[in-house]
Amino acid sequence: MNALEIKNLQKSYGDFTLGPLNLTLPSGCVMGLIGENGAGKSTTMKLILDMIHPDAGSIQILGQNNQVNIKAIKEDMGVMLDEVGLPGYLTPGQVGRIMASAFRNWDSEVYEGYLRRFSLPENKRFKEFSRGMKMKLGIAVALSHHAKLLLLDEATSGLDPVVRDEVVELIMEFTRQEDHAALISSHIVSDLEKCCDYIAFLQKGKLLLCEEKDRLKERYGMLRCSRERLLELDGTAVIGKRESPYGIEAIVDRTKVPAGLELGPVDIEELFVVMSRQEGSA
Repeated sequence: MNALEIKNLQKSYGDFTLGPLNLTLPSGCVMGLIGENGAGKSTTMKLILDMIHPDAGSIQILGQNNQVNIKAIKEDMGVMLDEVGLPGYLTPGQVGRIMASAFRNWDSEVYEGYLRRFSLPENKRFKEFSRGMKMKLGIAVALSHHAKLLLLDEATSGLDPVVRDEVVELIMEFTRQEDHAALISSHIVSDLEKCCDYIAFLQKGKLLLCEEKDRLKERYGMLRCSRERLLELDGTAVIGKRESPYGIEAIVDRTKVPAGLELGPVDIEELFVVMSRQEGSA
């Protein structure tokens, strides 16, 4: 069963339109939703959670329509948005007791284990936490009621590299179970590249591509050459390029260049930056 199926989803706000968006996230996988600020990542998350309603399209979560049975579906979802929405006067201990009455599958032992793992003091008020501590508490809550789908919206933004690495490790642990999946939105591509099976690029509300990460790396390569050599290639093979006095670096589609051409690897962040620039100038 797919953890998430989005079909022909559309939502408009004034001069901004998201979609039509089509995404499928299989169980056991992590999908990274990548885009600049304002690309539509948070709007997509809010539509999945039924916080806002779509103009068109449908969303299936764990086999159920999210507009029909969202209350029951949320029991199987661990959610953390870009701001952890907990009252500042609460302590982690109090948060745990509140969540125990909010989720039927709340596991106090698991929650307390995360508090110890993250070195979060049970009796310190939330408003006194650093941003990193707040995000860790939000993740502890999201992972302590036996969720099957994890939704993280800009969960690593503003965190130091050590904490970001901890978050990535947790996501990878979570999806080792075949019936678990995670959708993570971020503009920090390097974090997603470490843990994602699928990458989806959003640009100004449009889906540029959605593909398995390994296939993206197999399909695209870096060509270093002269301007004259680049002009000999099929124009549709060149995704984007950077010019310098020493020559040209171009990201190309391996399927559209001559066999035997020497190409270097390209990382996902490079590909995203180049595709975003090409789309913006189109």
